[in-house]
Amino acid sequence: MIILPAIDLKDGCCVRLRQGRADDTTVYSDDPPAMARQWLAQGAQALHVVDLNGAFAGTPRHLPVIAQIVAAMGAVPVELGGGLRTDEDVRRALDTGVARVILGTRALADAAALQRLVQAYGDRIAVGIDAREGRVQVKGWVVTSETRATDLARRVADLGVSTIIYTDTATDGMLAGTNLAAMDEMCRTVPCRVIASGGVSAPEHVRALVALGHANLYGAIVGKALYDGQTTLAAMQQAAG
Repeated sequence: MIILPAIDLKDGCCVRLRQGRADDTTVYSDDPPAMARQWLAQGAQALHVVDLNGAFAGTPRHLPVIAQIVAAMGAVPVELGGGLRTDEDVRRALDTGVARVILGTRALADAAALQRLVQAYGDRIAVGIDAREGRVQVKGWVVTSETRATDLARRVADLGVSTIIYTDTATDGMLAGTNLAAMDEMCRTVPCRVIASGGVSAPEHVRALVALGHANLYGAIVGKALYDGQTTLAAMQQAAG
């Protein structure tokens, strides 16, 4: 399992939101490419980037900055989510050089579009499933749908999606560990790669994920704990094996 440091972009800065709330924001850096270079220097194997303004507005807001982040990371892959709700948005995002883009709201709303994009771009299309109490949240976690996360996962896997980023929004930014039961259920539900997100903030949280024993649990995203100095990327990578 790999560890993906997170860079969340809001108003040109690296920030972290508590449980996805725009009104509960901590700013960590006003130089996102420099932050990317820090993660690269510390041995990051991949980077997870979210355009928060894009997620809330429904269209990307940070593509020039994201292109700079990609350049800073060199050969290390960068994945991007946030506000990618049209084919043109997806194309523009991929043109920045990111390894894959993450669709959330659109994956729930338009299965035909998702299938078309997977056919066009293959494994450069990932789906982000954000859920609270097992129900999918969309539009920057503002709207909770009636769709179960596992049902959506099955649908997108059947359409050929090879990577799912699964976030339990109740644990995101809370530093209390991920929802292991939900992650276990998700990995059992689909054959594709699953990346865990939300609450992964200490080596023991990573070891608990590894102990689930799922070969398709590909990675874990870590944000606030790294920025607050509560752990290090090296410690998390060691725990991941």
